[in-house]
Amino acid sequence: MDAVALAVANQRLAAVAEEMGVVLGRTAVSPNIKERRDFSCAVFDARGALVAQAAHIPVHLGSTALSVRAAIAGVPLGPGDVAMLNDPFAGGTHLPDVTVVAPVFLRGRRRPFAYVANRAHHADIGGMAPGSMPLATEIYQEGLRLPPVRLIAAGRPQPDVLAIFLANTRVRAEREGDLMAQWAALRVGADRLRALVARVGGVGRLARQMAALQAYSAALMHANLARIPRGVYRARDVLDDDGLGTENIPITVAIGVGGGRARIDFSGSAPQVRGPVNANFAVTRSAVLYVFTALAPEPIPPNEGLAWPLRIVAPEGSIVHARFPAAVAGGNVETSQRIVDVVLRALAPALPARIPAASAGTMNNLAFGGMLGGRAYSYYETIAGGAGAGPGGPGASAVHTHMTNTMTTPVEALEAYYPLRVRRQAVRRGSGGRGHHRGGDGIVREIEFLAPAEVTLLGERRRVAPYGLAGGEAGAPGRDVLTRGGRTRRIPAKVTLGVEAGDRLRIETPGGGGFGRPRRRR
Repeated sequence: MDAVALAVANQRLAAVAEEMGVVLGRTAVSPNIKERRDFSCAVFDARGALVAQAAHIPVHLGSTALSVRAAIAGVPLGPGDVAMLNDPFAGGTHLPDVTVVAPVFLRGRRRPFAYVANRAHHADIGGMAPGSMPLATEIYQEGLRLPPVRLIAAGRPQPDVLAIFLANTRVRAEREGDLMAQWAALRVGADRLRALVARVGGVGRLARQMAALQAYSAALMHANLARIPRGVYRARDVLDDDGLGTENIPITVAIGVGGGRARIDFSGSAPQVRGPVNANFAVTRSAVLYVFTALAPEPIPPNEGLAWPLRIVAPEGSIVHARFPAAVAGGNVETSQRIVDVVLRALAPALPARIPAASAGTMNNLAFGGMLGGRAYSYYETIAGGAGAGPGGPGASAVHTHMTNTMTTPVEALEAYYPLRVRRQAVRRGSGGRGHHRGGDGIVREIEFLAPAEVTLLGERRRVAPYGLAGGEAGAPGRDVLTRGGRTRRIPAKVTLGVEAGDRLRIETPGGGGFGRPRRRR
């Protein structure tokens, strides 16, 4: 394909995924999906290989395709069918991320010519704590685990499957509304792909365009890797702890680059741990793809071709490739960030003009829930931090970085939905690391609970600060504080606790690392 035709094909397929996202965001019920936009939508070819993904959540980039393939292998899918799954050991990330997959057929054809899928974070999927992000020791405690099952058959919801799903969540109406919004997005995606077939002149032509786009992305990734000097680059970083007593959990990487290819080897990383910070392979794959895509000097269309020049070695049973039945809720949100940090740190000597210092390195997860007026409620959010400074300038403040691309729930929406008051939402001034370019500042979010609730925090970078580069200083670690009856005490970043009406929770998120030696003051 010539360059113009390739660009047009890419934009058309990406537009399908983007429109699916608009439908999902506007028709969902929960603030987590409607306001925070914690979801991703994508288009896949007839083999289940990624063709286009909307600019949604990076941690979904390399993992959703694995769920799509698991659905294709596990459930025979005909016209009007939809499969649903959330199993982290079948391409999922963690249990709250529910993936729905639909084949796209043309009238009279026996086989689908494409698949559409989306993944959305449900604010509660059962388990031992509201929000389904508990300090668990095994996946059974984290919520309902779904292998690939048929949610929709020939255009009709399956009442037994839906009943099982809704029976295992604290907020039934919200879950049903979000799930139906995901289905609506699939129908729109399928309609747009069928219209695209007619517009481009047939299924065969569209299939060739999809294949050409994947080959183009692979060629761009080859060129990107060829710019990195040949060699083996190593780094090590640690997770603070697993919340259950294991501290300084190392993640080690050796990146061998040469001939337009790279081997990313995590051998030497810690064995999987008892707490919920284990990452499955899908999460590790997503983090690696994100880093190498972000380092490219020109945009690379996000599709299966990104992975072709990369070989990822992640020993099974390790913190970056956990075995069943490990607890994994935090692997998706916290360990994914540390994998990004360690891969970037390894590549810093090879690309000193492109690699930034460490960003906040955590999603600062907050989940809570309880009963109000005889009805259950549950909420989940991630809280922004500071971005690392780089060779070209300072880091951004109060921003979601790396593996998260969600928005902050507006204060007005949060207070309207839940029994709380946001007492403070501010930039945490001075938390970015000093340097020739200063790291971005984190934020302070202080919440006053107006009714009793059960709260879970799952955060990182409270003990081991985000590193600086090229002589820059580390960003300030995060800090979590609970105020009750006028008395204030620090609490762990990984904890489940009960709060009473009038209690205040303040979360101070880490700043990004600085870049370059600080300028001398006169």
